[in-house]
Amino acid sequence: MKRLVKRRQKFLGPLFSKKAALFSVCLLSACAAENHAPPFANGGYAPFSRGAAVAVALREWRLWGGRVDDDDGAGYVQRAATMGERQQGLWQRVGEYWWEGMNAGEPDARWTGEHDGSGKIFPVAENGDYAWSAAFISYVMRIAGAGPDFPYAPDHATYINYAARPYRPGKLLVAENPKDYAPRLGDLVCFPRGHARDLSFHDLPASYLFPAHCSVVTGGGPGMIEIVGGNVDDAVTMEHLHANAQGLLAGNQENWFVVLRVLYAQN
Repeated sequence: MKRLVKRRQKFLGPLFSKKAALFSVCLLSACAAENHAPPFANGGYAPFSRGAAVAVALREWRLWGGRVDDDDGAGYVQRAATMGERQQGLWQRVGEYWWEGMNAGEPDARWTGEHDGSGKIFPVAENGDYAWSAAFISYVMRIAGAGPDFPYAPDHATYINYAARPYRPGKLLVAENPKDYAPRLGDLVCFPRGHARDLSFHDLPASYLFPAHCSVVTGGGPGMIEIVGGNVDDAVTMEHLHANAQGLLAGNQENWFVVLRVLYAQN
């Protein structure tokens, strides 16, 4: 199991299950449109596009120092003194991912890279309870102009399951089998983690929330795909995945079991 992406312990707890249920109710109600995003993200200033999503993800990657990790985190050790998410200027940025990426009323929206919702610094040992990789994806989609129809969530499984359910008008994510769909710019590629690491595409949608990680496709094609994800080595980090001549994911260590095709308004 890749050590880069911290575990989110709340997947297994009844408190998280209750919170997830409340979040689902919010998604189906008018509160889904209430958020903390700036007007340009909600006001139709520009179409929701692949170019926007890729540009936002790459902007954030550059802000975090342009880190690239293609060795599965070999030798990486968490230390509070060196963790990017706890550095000045960066713990605040993680807080912005939470605040702008989540819908209004989501308790996690008040978190930062080192603070809980009350502003208290949480210990490094509890980092897994505050994993922000899904908040990063939600932030990128929000700022790129996805609008109220995107299933913003504190956990990847919420929008993986959403994408795997039958299509309906206005739906912005469709789950594709990576064995026969080549990821495009702006799509999301995902792998299951922990106790769910053996999930397959055909297990979706799952009847429960499961630990997972997703990243945004920002480049590549036949032979190699470039992705950017949050909370990888406690930072926004770029990785490169193996692909075959048709651009299909192949020969990678992780179980990249689903590609979320994003239905952008324009390329």
